Amino acid sequence: MCGEFFNAILPQLHAQTSHMELLDRLLSLMPVTGRLDVRCHFGSPWRIDHPESNEWEFPYHVLLRGKAVVESDTGGNSEPALRMKAGDIVLFPSGSAHSLHDGSGKPPRAARERHKDGLTIATNGNARGGADVLCGRFVLPAVPQQLLRDHLPGRLLVSSVSEGDGQARDAAFAATRLARLIELMREEAFEQRPGSATVVNQLSGALFALTLRCASDTDQAPRGLLALAQRQRLQPALAAMFDEPGKPWTLPKLAELCHMSRATFARHFEEAINRSASDVLTEIRMALAGRKLAQTGMSVAEIGEAVGYQSEAAFQRVFKRQVGMTPAKWRARSSKTGASDDGFV
Repeated sequence: MCGEFFNAILPQLHAQTSHMELLDRLLSLMPVTGRLDVRCHFGSPWRIDHPESNEWEFPYHVLLRGKAVVESDTGGNSEPALRMKAGDIVLFPSGSAHSLHDGSGKPPRAARERHKDGLTIATNGNARGGADVLCGRFVLPAVPQQLLRDHLPGRLLVSSVSEGDGQARDAAFAATRLARLIELMREEAFEQRPGSATVVNQLSGALFALTLRCASDTDQAPRGLLALAQRQRLQPALAAMFDEPGKPWTLPKLAELCHMSRATFARHFEEAINRSASDVLTEIRMALAGRKLAQTGMSVAEIGEAVGYQSEAAFQRVFKRQVGMTPAKWRARSSKTGASDDGFV
């Protein structure tokens, strides 16, 4: 009986470990922080319009109370509307313009704003049939963004509440880490005690990691790197690319780590993300190079060698092709944006 239990649960434990290891590596390479900008307390009818974001930010919205409809155009393509319930989080890795509303089709009531301790509080003078929403943004470090943007959907909806009614649903909400984090953010945002803005911003960074973890644990996991986490046999190669990106990895060497033939290894990668292992390795290297350019005084040649290029010309060529500008221009641009992460060594 015990053997049957462990045989049944072991694949799930391996999958959870893979998700966490991949997230750890991704967030260590590209640490994401958070900012809470607006706390909305609306009665129906209401609407929130969010403009397109810059390349360093992923907007997010947490629905604390009520229901909401999400509409967006991702990459110029109209997306079907999403429906949110209390406890849901929606984020936009594409940074595309979007809106949230109550779905009534009625003109929204005019909203008033007041500012306190760095937080904007928006209300529309009505409390019936409305919603409470936290609106913020995840702030990315100064690195080329392909590794995150190209491997996540344009928008992502995650629920911290399992399906069910009454006490069963309430218990499920209280039981999840994501739900507890959201509740703590709600308390800090609404009580606004000294230091609340700083606390909520710190919690927003954790919200990003937990949201991706929850998304990767669902039956419909995000495409890209998180989808690769479901491929157990590919984990040795992924770990090697993240942990030692400067090594002269070749497709045969990576396939050997996974005890696969070159053709089988390439097929697994293509099936999971429609990309090659060399594409992913290049994106990892460019993300690391971008951080070093933004946050260290190393020369371009030294950085190129550190991420696996023996020739400075080869590194310059690949960096410009991937990022759209030379390493020198990237370094100058990153210093102007102030988007770098001071904690990087």
